[in-house]
Amino acid sequence: MKGVAAAMIIAALLTCCGTVVANPPLVPPVQYEQFCENQKVSGSGVVDVSTSIIDKNLALEYYNTAAGDGDFELDQEQAYSQNSDKLQRNLSSYQNGSKAANLNLYENTKMTYKGETPLVGGKFLHSKWFYGGIGASVQEMFAVNEMEKQQEAFFSSTQPYDTYGKYGIPPDQFANVLKGYGRNTDAVEWYMGDNPTHLVGFDTKNTFNGTWGTDALWHKIFYKDIKSHEMFTGKFEAEKLLKFHEYPVAETHAPCAGIDC
Repeated sequence: MKGVAAAMIIAALLTCCGTVVANPPLVPPVQYEQFCENQKVSGSGVVDVSTSIIDKNLALEYYNTAAGDGDFELDQEQAYSQNSDKLQRNLSSYQNGSKAANLNLYENTKMTYKGETPLVGGKFLHSKWFYGGIGASVQEMFAVNEMEKQQEAFFSSTQPYDTYGKYGIPPDQFANVLKGYGRNTDAVEWYMGDNPTHLVGFDTKNTFNGTWGTDALWHKIFYKDIKSHEMFTGKFEAEKLLKFHEYPVAETHAPCAGIDC
């Protein structure tokens, strides 16, 4: 009985490993949802702004906060769409900015701040593995008396929305057809169109006096562990791109096949 139980445990582990190696693009809901916020703010006084978006259908977790007391200017767009075909933006990190990408979340921020009270805040963007994402996250933290920042944040996890109209394929069969293309990257790119699934990251240009830093993490059990951490205190200028992307075709074998798991 012990041998049978051990064999069942190993088989379960191999099955688990095989399912977490790569995730096919998520199917967007039929009754898709959207959110958009555009704002321009300029003035002096108490600042308290925050946005949070959690969507299990997209494997998305997003937080963006800032609080302080001083001179403040903000020009910001935040947009979210379960149908990524409806949210198209040019990113310098996608096709060198020459082509619009279909995204599920996009944020563009231009911000300046100066005050005796530090502006404290941060940003967190996570593709949640438990809900079909890739398990990668990027994070920004800051406590600054002066800051001038320009930043784009972006997230994508879904397949093309109208698979019936474009390919004549039911949405729930899209991943199976995609899997058949395997290493034929040209075919996969054609099939996916402008959907850069799975993608999570941000691109920042920043000048500040205070403390500013970033964390990036991508972890898959039995398979992958990537960590990046940076923190700066003082007067600095920084340009940084943090991006995780996974090829949307699932593996056909377990990463721990042939070894003891």
